[in-house]
Order: sequence, then C-alpha cells, then structure tokens
Amino acid sequence: MLALLFKPGRLTCEFLAGKRVRYLPPLRLYLVLSVVFFLILGLSSHQPRAISYQSNGGRPSVALVNPDEAQGLAAQPGETPEQRADRVCHPDYQGPLSRFVVPFVEKGCRKSLLDNGHTVSEATIHNLPRAMFLFVPALAAVMMLMYWRPRRYYVEHLLFFIHNHAFVFTVFSLYLLLLQISPALFGDWLRLIVWLYAACYLFVSMRRVYGQGRFITFLKYTALAFTYLFGAALTLALTVTYSVYAL
Repeated sequence: MLALLFKPGRLTCEFLAGKRVRYLPPLRLYLVLSVVFFLILGLSSHQPRAISYQSNGGRPSVALVNPDEAQGLAAQPGETPEQRADRVCHPDYQGPLSRFVVPFVEKGCRKSLLDNGHTVSEATIHNLPRAMFLFVPALAAVMMLMYWRPRRYYVEHLLFFIHNHAFVFTVFSLYLLLLQISPALFGDWLRLIVWLYAACYLFVSMRRVYGQGRFITFLKYTALAFTYLFGAALTLALTVTYSVYAL
C-alpha cells in the first residue's frame, strides 16, 4: 500500500520486471480496493440534484440545485408525490426515436421524484463497478495507439491502468472517510489537494513506466486526460441510462 500510494509506477515496473512475489496480484488488488471504494461511496450521503435552467434578461443560466428548490420541480402545497410526478414528468421531446426516448425519460423522472432520487442513485452505484470493467480495458487500447513505438504488449498498458485505478480507489476512499468524520474541516481544500495529487501521480507514473521525457510524456498525458474525461462522462451516462432502464 505504501508503494501504491507514494511511489507512482513502482508496482507496475516491479511486476513487469518479474518481482511479483512480495506484492498482491494486480487484479486482486484492484478488485479489493474497488469493492472498498464503492462500498464507502454507497454508504456516503448523497444529496439529489436537478438541472435548473433559467433565462434572466436573455442570458440563460444553468445550475445544479436541490429538486425541491428547482423552478417547476418543487412540490406544491398539498401535492402528493404521485401528483407531483404526474405534473412534472412530461418531457417535451419530438426528435429522433421519440417513441422510445419519451417513455424512458418519463420512467426515470417518476422513479427519481417518488423516492427523491435514491433508487436511481443506488442502481447507478451498483452498476458502476461493472462499467469500469469495460472502461479500463478500453483505455489500455488507447494507450497502445499512444505508445506504438517501441511496441508494447496490450497487457502492459492494462496493468498500468489497473494499478493507477487501484491508487485512485484508495485515495478517494480515504477522502470520503475524512469527509464523513468532519465535512467542515475536510472541505474544498482537501478536494483540491486530492485532485492535484492524483494528477501529478499519473504523470510521474507514466514517466516511470514508459521511460520517455517530460515534454513527450506531458503531450501524451494531456491527450490521455481529455480521452479519459470524455470516456468517463460517456461511461457514466450509459451507466445511468442502463440503471434507469433496468429499474
């Protein structure tokens, strides 16, 4: 765990060098730490959010707010949850595949409003670990395109991401635990430190494992960051969509 937390790329280099006896197998390490992370994430308190779109003097603004505070979504006096869902859950969509999209959105909307978003949230967290099993191998395939000379095996890239995701699971598990202890004490400044450390960790890990210079590594690191953010957003969107569909 010390090597995982404070020595970027060390476990990957050791495994590729054949020094494997003293360490947990990478997949087992990943699975254990991912279970711990998603368990802590599931036990953490989640405040449901809604997208509030307003136009003030011709200038639209979008914000994430509590559903009870969003314009048009707030429960009216004497209104039951079922009546609220009947009033709110009528998407105005007439685009492609509307006959499939509209019932799907209505279903997700009603489920979210009737239990304040908890069912959808729990289903999404339950399905995220499965989605990661598809996301991580896809990232390894992207790395093959970035490091095509000298040629490396696909499993080397996969091992790199397994160890780095195990690190991310560990760091953010500790962060969530600290937030549970004292949200006021461990607030925005700790979040900033965690994100900066994770970003620096990945850069140093790439340099150590692949052995290229700072400039080339930075270019590939930037490309990987954009690819990761896009892929993570797409994976999360598909996971939420599947979770709502499976309810």
